[in-house]
Amino acid sequence: MSRLLSKLSPLIHKKSVRLFSSSGIGPWASICSIVKPSPDGGSVGEVLLYDVERCRLVRSPEKTFPKALYDSELVGASHGWGFFSNRQDRSVVISDFLHPYASTTEPTMTPLPPFTCQTDVVCNVAMSSSPEPYDEDWTVGVKFLGKRLSLCMPRRDLGWTNITTPFESWDYSSLMYSNKDKRFYLPAPGSNYLCSWDLNFKKDNDPKFHELVLHNLPNMRRRPLWKQMDSYCREDHWVESPSGECFLVKWFSEYTNDGAISPTVMVFREEDTKDGKKHMRYTEDLGGFCIFISRGEDFCVSTSSYPGLWPNSIFLNGRLFATIDMTSRAFGCFEYEYPEGTPDRIPYSPYWLAPFSST
Repeated sequence: MSRLLSKLSPLIHKKSVRLFSSSGIGPWASICSIVKPSPDGGSVGEVLLYDVERCRLVRSPEKTFPKALYDSELVGASHGWGFFSNRQDRSVVISDFLHPYASTTEPTMTPLPPFTCQTDVVCNVAMSSSPEPYDEDWTVGVKFLGKRLSLCMPRRDLGWTNITTPFESWDYSSLMYSNKDKRFYLPAPGSNYLCSWDLNFKKDNDPKFHELVLHNLPNMRRRPLWKQMDSYCREDHWVESPSGECFLVKWFSEYTNDGAISPTVMVFREEDTKDGKKHMRYTEDLGGFCIFISRGEDFCVSTSSYPGLWPNSIFLNGRLFATIDMTSRAFGCFEYEYPEGTPDRIPYSPYWLAPFSST
């Protein structure tokens, strides 16, 4: 635990906020936006993010706050882009406003078809790629609370293709897009199967099922957790590394009268696929990767590209804002004091923002 706490300790004492430098490229956690009137009658905003690589809260330069984001809320994140939904008319826009290097005068705003139901709650979103550069086949997926999944090719479609998923309890299964397989994946309850849809979803929106066979399950006789863990809150996440390796992450959360306690995370690495079955082996070694889990699209980065991150770690943002070192099993929450000028009430924003690229 001492190595982990030494990484986290700057958060507990430092109140200062630095501007972004050219060396900072992410990943970040979205904290909030601070909006105020500008002299020209519009509004300007600053974005407050947590730079996980440097263990600091940072504030972006002031930038024009787009009118399209007035009365909108952040409902998802993918590839470093934010998904914003208008509270009144359910219109949807994807923007790079949260990114520190976006234009300070004209942040990119890409409209999507409005959501068709006023009461649907977004669980998470996923994209086949970033909105830029232009790609006619660019595809967006939105998973809603319950059984509904919506897919759209914004460069081609005027509306969403609504799909009814075959299971009831999908609230904490995370939608993701596999760049390797060119498919959207969604773990079924219990993680016995993956459901997937390819980019021909308008012709055939029935899912393809992939059986998951788990190997090398950990020995938990020292702590009789198997039955106990059935009562825990659980999230299932399918994550793909930049090199195409796939992981199944099971995040278990136990709650007591004092709140949440240390989470239990189990990771299975894909070994091979035979006869339609994906064979997954339990592992505590992610190699040089870090995995980021949140209510946005999950992602994986290599620490060779981000030397400030400690390898073989999982970063959580949702039920808890914390990290787990898989090598030592050390767990630590990101506890910090907000800097001067931060609003007294911070909105719930359980999103990691992946390193952003528009090229």
